[in-house]
Amino acid sequence: MQLAILRVTRVTNEVGALSGAHAARLRVLAGPDAGLELELPPVGVVIGADRGCDVALTDPSVSGRHCTVTPSATGFGVADLGSRNGTSIDGVAVQKVTAPPGVILRLGHTLIQLLPADEVVAIPPSSRDHVGALWGDSPGMRQVFAILERAAQSDASVLFLGESGTGKELAARAVHDESPRKQGPFVVFDCGAATESLVESDLFGHVRGAFTGAAGDRQGAFAAAHGGTLFLDESGDLPLPLQPKLLRMLEAGEVIPVGSRKPERYDVRVVAATHRDVFGEVARGGFRGDLYYRLAVVEVHLPPLRQRKEDLARLVAIFLERAGAAALVPTIGGPGLERLAGYHWPGNVRELRNVITRAVALGGGAKTFTELPLLLRPTAQAAETEVTAKADRPFHDAKQAVIDRFEREYLTDLLKRSGANLSAAARLAGLERKFLYKLLERAGLRQKAASTSGEDDAEE
Repeated sequence: MQLAILRVTRVTNEVGALSGAHAARLRVLAGPDAGLELELPPVGVVIGADRGCDVALTDPSVSGRHCTVTPSATGFGVADLGSRNGTSIDGVAVQKVTAPPGVILRLGHTLIQLLPADEVVAIPPSSRDHVGALWGDSPGMRQVFAILERAAQSDASVLFLGESGTGKELAARAVHDESPRKQGPFVVFDCGAATESLVESDLFGHVRGAFTGAAGDRQGAFAAAHGGTLFLDESGDLPLPLQPKLLRMLEAGEVIPVGSRKPERYDVRVVAATHRDVFGEVARGGFRGDLYYRLAVVEVHLPPLRQRKEDLARLVAIFLERAGAAALVPTIGGPGLERLAGYHWPGNVRELRNVITRAVALGGGAKTFTELPLLLRPTAQAAETEVTAKADRPFHDAKQAVIDRFEREYLTDLLKRSGANLSAAARLAGLERKFLYKLLERAGLRQKAASTSGEDDAEE
């Protein structure tokens, strides 16, 4: 019997200290040793370039004995050992600190992430073919349903990961509807739908006079979700300066409305979703590691439609019924279904729904499913077999090369479009200036931008 594997992220405030033989691990995200991952013993490790170090790195910019890392009851103890290039967190050099789970250390040209342990729990697949409005009979979906059924009974934060169109909002709604909070509100908040100032006001609320146009107090999404569930859609797009406020809410249940000094307490369960590569965003500085581990107490990966094609016929039947063509359901099959099964589905279930709805609208007097005009995007049809990356080097090296090339080309064009004005460039890119500075520095473009724009680091 297949078992669902539930990974529950170990958060110290909820499940105890980072102690024990397998309590934590270290992962090298960037540098010559990228991809290296090992468990941290309770006594900690010495990291450096010397072969005698517990973690021996090949990065020439790393000192012989660079720093120590020790798991502790509150996170990780990090101590620099007088290294020549220093040990830094978020661009700030540190000597001796206690860092939270998920933190990323920079040692020379190497990025190291410190991770709590994952508890792996084997769960039998669900016997149900749907949870809420999320349908599927494939093994992958039954495993997802098994996790949702259990997660719904707790108040733990849940993070849904998956491509656009895989049903992350439906899964979040299902968790709410099957939870003890089902009589409370279910509030959806899109973290990427507005500017930073509007997101802060909409999420946390504001008081009268907080800014121009604030004629009265306004309730935020947390207040609206009091007693129920708040679904943070596209949480990976949440502006970096707002992430500490969200972390405070998750840890203490308190938020401070814009323009106020008084914290407000709310009883809210947070469920989040993103299609982004969260680990990549954490490594690049676009998302806080400690916030990720707070959101991903339970992490659920929703499979793309191309990995669950056993569900196609059932999903097609559901969408035909919704489109008013239930009479065609018994005829599902043949060349029509084969054509759908051979498609790559870049838009996943959302795209399938649109294809079926459009086919019914244009189908006129179609008597069978095969007679429906199933309009598919030809460019995506070939995506299944097209090779866009070459396996001529280790995976992490190849991936990093693609990312580096993209960032440099994007930033070069961004500087050109903005006249090398960093404030304008940050607005165009939707990035904070500090994060843009880091990207420019990594791409070797920061000095050029600063000298052209007349801006300097002191403004930061």
